[in-house]
Amino acid sequence: MVKIRLARVGSKKNPIYRVVVSDSRSPRDGRNIETIGRYNPQTDPSIVEVDLDRADHWIGNGAQPTPAVKKLLTIVRERG
Repeated sequence: MVKIRLARVGSKKNPIYRVVVSDSRSPRDGRNIETIGRYNPQTDPSIVEVDLDRADHWIGNGAQPTPAVKKLLTIVRERG
């Protein structure tokens, strides 16, 4: 099964995430199929950048977004 999820790339006590498409069996920070965005929760307001065209493409092909990614996608869609 393919999932759209967050992969942590920040250092210790400095979380920065990439929004990635990966196989559900691969580890969190392991191999991914495609990187479609990024999320930095430390800035005010948080930086959320997601390629909605690619996200919709993957969801249309059966990828399941995690609850955190679903929330980020709704934020991006609301911002326009």
